[in-house]
Amino acid sequence: MIHGPTYAEMRDPGLLPAELRKRAQAAAREARLDPVNLFNITWHDDDGRVRALRLPEALTGIEAPIVLLYAKDFPTGAHKVGATYSVLMEHQLQGDVTPGTSTLVWPSTGNYGIGGSWVGPRMGYESVVILPEEMSAERFEKIAAYGARAIKTPGSESNVKEIYDECKRLRVDPKIRVMNQFEEMANYRWHYNVTGAAAAEAVEALGCGRPAAFVSAMGSSGTIAAGDALKARFGARIVGLEPIQCPTLSRNGYGAHAIEGIGDKHVTWIHNVMNMDAVMAIDDQECLLGLQLVAEPVGRDFLAEAGGLGEAANRLSTLLGVSGVCNILGAIKTAKWLGLGKDDAVVTVATDGLDRYPSVLRRLEKTTGALTRDKAEAHLESIFHGQKLDWIIEGTVENRERWHNLKYFTWVEQQGKTVAELDAQRSQGWWAHEAALAGDVDRRLREVRGW
Repeated sequence: MIHGPTYAEMRDPGLLPAELRKRAQAAAREARLDPVNLFNITWHDDDGRVRALRLPEALTGIEAPIVLLYAKDFPTGAHKVGATYSVLMEHQLQGDVTPGTSTLVWPSTGNYGIGGSWVGPRMGYESVVILPEEMSAERFEKIAAYGARAIKTPGSESNVKEIYDECKRLRVDPKIRVMNQFEEMANYRWHYNVTGAAAAEAVEALGCGRPAAFVSAMGSSGTIAAGDALKARFGARIVGLEPIQCPTLSRNGYGAHAIEGIGDKHVTWIHNVMNMDAVMAIDDQECLLGLQLVAEPVGRDFLAEAGGLGEAANRLSTLLGVSGVCNILGAIKTAKWLGLGKDDAVVTVATDGLDRYPSVLRRLEKTTGALTRDKAEAHLESIFHGQKLDWIIEGTVENRERWHNLKYFTWVEQQGKTVAELDAQRSQGWWAHEAALAGDVDRRLREVRGW
């Protein structure tokens, strides 16, 4: 049975034995499929720094610093590998799964499935990823390359019920164990304890004042748990993002959209909606055109020169995917809405990198035409500098109650949770207890590892 790092070691890889850390760092360059790469599941680079940068004001158009954690250097190129590992690690400690016996099913709209396709085989498990058929071609390629099998379900990013239906069909096999990111509290624990700590560390290291807000798009709603950690420590505001084309929390809405990884048309079990300060909706077309601006050579060169970003333009060109652009636009919108200043940092996340989106950009070019310098200038002004204070729903007592109540229809009516379990989530003490369980998990993992 293969064991990996504790929550504490993922939060601070300096806690690992020096020889093990050195082997893991070498494997990241030379043997990406070696299980020792489990010990590279961390926001920190080889020098112990959090992988983060302050976005240039020339891009954001605002005084308030926006701190971007970027995930492209995780073992799978996306931070979801941390959640998939934590979910599997906790199940393995509980004795719910066994390598060579259990077949793991990873329901996903993208990066969680890719994470499962990497983590599962590295820890000795046959793995199956359920993914909507309209997700990017690169996602399916990575799943196969990591040694898992993909099952395609109808629809796009927001067709999660079809994924749940397929999970139900597969569960008749006694070997099947579904690792459901939308309800597994290990997903919440990883982001609260690991991403939240990295966010605070990055703000301090970059000299950006205090963490005033945490902004994240909502897919499984794991990432936004980092906001709970920042609110507990610093009183930071928490802002969730969803597509205008699928405004579930904003308007009880529905629909297909193009921001892969978010907007899954339901409120997840692990989402602490009673702690949210606002929900904002972002246009998926702006996200696509924003990615085109930072990623395409014409846009990158414009940003570096006339746009005033300099070398930062080259760095950003590989760090972002569609949801990363969405998060940046939401961070700009949040800073404007709250009236934040130069010492009020807004923290957000680039959940993956450009490597998952070449096919998406090719589709975009067919519908909008090739990017030109004039279009690049217009995109910078209208999409980044021109973010408006529309589509903002404040987290009032009434709205939080409404968001919470939406969980009933998925989780009690369809997924077997009880009303008592749902009611328990109204208390912030319930969520604090769940986050604190990471300490007990670490103790048990150290015992079974023997070191």
